[in-house]
Amino acid sequence: MKNQVYTESDLKLLNSNKALKYMLETKGEVDPMKALRYVRAESELERLQVQLIKLQRWVIENKKRICILFEGRDAAGKGGAIRRITHHLNPRHYKVIALPKPTEIERGQWYFQRYIQNLPNPGEITLFDRSWYNRAVVEPVNGFCTEEEYERFMNEVNHFEHMITSDGIILIKFYISISKNEQKKRFEEISNNPLKRWKMTPVDEHAQELWKQYTSFKDRMFEHTNTKSNPWVIIEADRKIAARIKVIKYILKTVPFKKKRKSKVEEIVPDPRDLGSNS
Repeated sequence: MKNQVYTESDLKLLNSNKALKYMLETKGEVDPMKALRYVRAESELERLQVQLIKLQRWVIENKKRICILFEGRDAAGKGGAIRRITHHLNPRHYKVIALPKPTEIERGQWYFQRYIQNLPNPGEITLFDRSWYNRAVVEPVNGFCTEEEYERFMNEVNHFEHMITSDGIILIKFYISISKNEQKKRFEEISNNPLKRWKMTPVDEHAQELWKQYTSFKDRMFEHTNTKSNPWVIIEADRKIAARIKVIKYILKTVPFKKKRKSKVEEIVPDPRDLGSNS
């Protein structure tokens, strides 16, 4: 194996507190190249988070409403992406919604009703850690809704989204995608970590054996709800930090919070070929 040549800039990064902390926390052999990639990615995230603060200021000053949905398999990293987005934002002007299972009263309401009351107010950003799309995948796979309820949802959801965007809400729909092997690896890490073990639910415990069923309903969801006006944005997330950078870049590129010069922000658009993947 050839000796790696490090530039003066590389050595400066490797001597930073972030790199040293990363290498100390890394189990097994220390890999300076991995540490470099980590520090560069963290620096990129910080740069993007500064832009998110400017975006939030624009939302507040112009009384805009932004609604961002995060869907994906269990342990895909939806919560982690949301934490990176909101880390430096003013908490008075955003809310993260992760609704529990519906109450008896909510089960008797129109399905979208409890989501409507959590839509953003003027000057606010709302981030849904799972959304109304629970009924498109999680609920039918696990038998939490009837076939009639599922079909009604699929018939209504595009009209519902058209109504809220026609009223001026900026809607972004992310699907955070991971491979089956990566999900298994993350479940094992969660189960072995006493500080994270609470994250494992009965639904999570059956996710691997129901992988094909999830894929089938996910594919139908994409086929029916990947509309021109409200498309899905697929983010491959086996590499967590890279996925979080892509998510933030897409938000910054999509929300018109400033006059843009020719942007160097990476183009991320839904590719119909990706919508039938097995992730």
